[in-house]
Amino acid sequence: MGRRISLAIVLHNHQPVGNFGWVIAEAFDQAYQPLVAALERHPRVRLAVHYSGPLLDWLAAERPEFLDRLAALAAADRIELLGGGYYEPVLASLPERDRLAQLRRMADAIERIGGRRPRGAWLAERVWEPDLPVSLVDGGYDWTILDDAHLRAASLDESRLWGSYTTDDQGRLLTVFGTSKGLRYRMPFGTVDEVIGYLREHAAEDGHVLGVMGDDGEKFGSWPGTYDHCWGSAAWVDRFFNALAAEADWLELVTPSDWVDRERPLGRAYIPTSSYAEMGEWALPADESRTFEAALHRAEREGLPEARWLRGGFWRNFQVKYREINELHKQMLRTSEKVARMADAIASDGAVTTFGNDERRLAEVATTELLQGQSNDCYWHGLFGGIYIAHMRLATYEHLIAAEDLADAAARRRGEAVDRTVRADTNLDGVAEILVTSPGQVVVIDPIGGGGIASWDIRPVRHALTAVLRRRPEAYHGRLRDADAAAAATAARSDGGRSGADGEVPSIHDLVRSREPGLSAHLHYDGYERRSGLVHLFAPGTTAEDFAAARADELGDTHDGPYEVVRLDDAVVLVRDVRTRDDRMVRVEKRFSFDGARRHPRIRLDVSIENRGDGAVVADVAIEWALMMLGGGGNPAAFYQIDGERLPHDGHGERAVATMIGSGNDQVGIELTTAIEPATTLWWAPIETVSNSEYGFERTYQGSALVAVWPVRLAVGERVSVAVDQRVAVTRDRSEDA
Repeated sequence: MGRRISLAIVLHNHQPVGNFGWVIAEAFDQAYQPLVAALERHPRVRLAVHYSGPLLDWLAAERPEFLDRLAALAAADRIELLGGGYYEPVLASLPERDRLAQLRRMADAIERIGGRRPRGAWLAERVWEPDLPVSLVDGGYDWTILDDAHLRAASLDESRLWGSYTTDDQGRLLTVFGTSKGLRYRMPFGTVDEVIGYLREHAAEDGHVLGVMGDDGEKFGSWPGTYDHCWGSAAWVDRFFNALAAEADWLELVTPSDWVDRERPLGRAYIPTSSYAEMGEWALPADESRTFEAALHRAEREGLPEARWLRGGFWRNFQVKYREINELHKQMLRTSEKVARMADAIASDGAVTTFGNDERRLAEVATTELLQGQSNDCYWHGLFGGIYIAHMRLATYEHLIAAEDLADAAARRRGEAVDRTVRADTNLDGVAEILVTSPGQVVVIDPIGGGGIASWDIRPVRHALTAVLRRRPEAYHGRLRDADAAAAATAARSDGGRSGADGEVPSIHDLVRSREPGLSAHLHYDGYERRSGLVHLFAPGTTAEDFAAARADELGDTHDGPYEVVRLDDAVVLVRDVRTRDDRMVRVEKRFSFDGARRHPRIRLDVSIENRGDGAVVADVAIEWALMMLGGGGNPAAFYQIDGERLPHDGHGERAVATMIGSGNDQVGIELTTAIEPATTLWWAPIETVSNSEYGFERTYQGSALVAVWPVRLAVGERVSVAVDQRVAVTRDRSEDA
């Protein structure tokens, strides 16, 4: 019969929780709809497809006829619909109860669409940990797709990657496939002949060979430059589908479930913790990421055998690399525990005597909010997006705040003590933080992190008011600097860069896109975590521009060092003795007081600085509040307001002898009035990071820093007291819509 091979094409389509509707609509027009239309034109083509829950929700609301088309293709056995975690979480990061809830919710949805429960699960970001067979099998799944790199990490020979393997944990047996890098990189970026030739090279006489191409469906039209290639003048997909049909005598299209049913696995594999290769690189610290990337590329370029063993970091290390990711994750775990208690209380009642139907409905709403807050996209950061995408980060917080608010309200109705101030290790670093819970707000103060506010959630509007992002080095920033330097050198040439010298290597600027020229000049890195309520001691003469550019001259670590908690009742009082750079000793006392009224929560911070040394202290005392009002791109809904003038929240400003400033976001429905005592100078400036996107390098608003500055001169034993009083007002209470 000649050499034969089977091919399983699996396309993963996903849109994150919180993404803009117009972005999803564009992806639908450019990738999702054209692919289904191509399948309808090519009846001999079969493949497997996965649509994540957020995308299914959008399709049901905006393009319901598309789901009917999927159902028809599934009924005709033209497609196999995959399941997975409904809101596309990294399953390994979740408690077991939430893993199962995500998996079963997706299986229910797929059954409603296609008439049968899915057997295969798409694994978000292909993040694998060895205990996942328990969750996947108990969730109702038979198989999943990993990378071929996962299988190499399990010590499998290159010649043994073309098929399936079994793995197990605690008696649960799971089949795993490895998606081939050779196929992923050729489809659709190679020629059709190259793909067919690559498959022919791996065909075998017995035909028991399977190639798996599992990758993002968006690359077939939605990625930059791919629409014309796939669907326009190049018509790559139609030509490829025609070629598959023409080669059907030796190349069979199957689904992964077909293969599981008819073929024995190649063997057993125990796979270590891993993800795709790039994810491991991104999880490393920035300097190590650059070193690893160079070593890996060199090994691959030179064909060194050790290339197959080179792996980067562990996905969970994003929680080490980014404080913001760790605190988001730990807030998710805290919320999950509360929602579970809410559900358990109802389940244990056994009747509707205590908990009526409305209470049960609220528990279901809280569970859905929690699961949405587990969508993976903001729990990591790679070459693109992740935690840097501000509107999606705030959407993730929004769902977690809503779930916790509903669970706490239910606990109050059960008579439990919810509203209190306690010591609790909220970020699981082994040191207790201060957790303040009330009907209107949840506040976390980190004593060892400058005694600052790590999070401030405004519950009625579900807004994470201090969810800003620290500006920190990223491995890809080196590419931007090189590109800007090359562009400057080209512009400085006498010919204006219009021609190149013989043999000149193309500039890296040709390979790196930037949304604005000279963007590397905006690479500023913060030397501390951007919490709120931080106290700075600046050297006299420090300017607003110095602060905005992360070059403020700090006289001590009052903003970053550990504080002692000396009072925890109706107020929280922290104290720290600091030796300044000029060998002066000062005592900083911070007193936080709270009003948790539902629609008018408030935080007041009183600060006293006492000179406990043997010489005068001359400094600019400053209190910093880093606030997120979703003000990127000059959003007119987000604002500062001072002296009757409304200013953009992503702008710069300075006012002398100020006593009050307002800020807020009309769309969120929040207004904040900041009162300053005594009157002094105010600075405000955006916190902007430089990250990459599919459109190139760009500045991204991550919040804004408001700083009150008081010049002081303290004689020995003298003390100064200042205060910032933050009062919130909301225009609505979203819990009333639950």
